[in-house]
Amino acid sequence: MADGLNDARAMRVAEVMNDFRTIQHRFQQLRANPPQGQQQLTGYAVLRQCHAEAQSLLAANFNAGSAQSAGSSPETLKRQLQRILIDASARRFRVQKVYLRAVAAMRWVQGRNQILQGHQPHAGHAAALQRVENALAAVSTPRIILGHILNISVQELAAITDDRVVNELRQKDWSAGHYLAEDPSLTTLQSWIRSQH
Repeated sequence: MADGLNDARAMRVAEVMNDFRTIQHRFQQLRANPPQGQQQLTGYAVLRQCHAEAQSLLAANFNAGSAQSAGSSPETLKRQLQRILIDASARRFRVQKVYLRAVAAMRWVQGRNQILQGHQPHAGHAAALQRVENALAAVSTPRIILGHILNISVQELAAITDDRVVNELRQKDWSAGHYLAEDPSLTTLQSWIRSQH
């Protein structure tokens, strides 16, 4: 039965899609040019993987499926908007998670650059560089390594969980006063993402 909320649903879809676009724009600002022969190092590899995932999300088509059912009744429109909201929310969730991983990789790059200070790596850098490498890889055991910058990187990587991402997005939406009554749960988002692969 139609409930008179289709305008609110349509507005919510637009808000989520705009947020997706904004995250993608911020994401594109995260670039690093690895020195010759260092492209396969962990932080650069993670950043490259994040860029590939973000591009894949941008290129993925919306699978309209049953959203293109015949009829234009308010109830049909309600179901279409709900399905589109789930898809848009799942895309925003995924790109936010990828963005957070890319930010952590950039902190790895910055930590590495801080150690090298524009010089080529040599044996004297080996221990410090290994700690940076371990910090990015050891996401389950955060610890302070080489001061505050790398500690933030480790903490960020360890904290990039589905719960954190969804909670941050919801908090931002709630603070902005958006209509959240029909936003999909984390379980719904995870199910939707699995069904699309």
